[in-house]
Amino acid sequence: MHFCLVDRVLEQTPERIVTIKQVSAAEEYLQDHFPGFPVLPGVLMIEALVQAARRLVEDSSDERLVLGAVRALKYGTFVRPGQVLRAEVTLGKRHEDGTIEFRGEGRVLTPAGGESAGGGAADPPVAVSGRFTLRPIRLGRSGATG
Repeated sequence: MHFCLVDRVLEQTPERIVTIKQVSAAEEYLQDHFPGFPVLPGVLMIEALVQAARRLVEDSSDERLVLGAVRALKYGTFVRPGQVLRAEVTLGKRHEDGTIEFRGEGRVLTPAGGESAGGGAADPPVAVSGRFTLRPIRLGRSGATG
């Protein structure tokens, strides 16, 4: 199962990317997470950061990249239907083995509440933040070892 968690790229430089994901009540994963109180699952918040990071380095990497490690992960507020997850990912160190380090942060924007997807005067609340790595997929004798 694959979910696209990048609706649009707002900004991109060689070292940084900012993306948004509009969370709709029609999203398949919200039906069970949680009944009566639908919220974007935390693992999909991380996946939004990972998808943004892949877009940031896709032109400079010849290999398919997978999530390697997550460090210093913190969850803040929930992301509910009708809200927007604004993901900002910054490129860190590149290692000889192909592993790439990133820092990421997802903030909650509420367009209906006057906050635009481009940001506002006050800092929107943090939904997720942390450091993570992407690494090339490794193929073993029996297939992918991810």
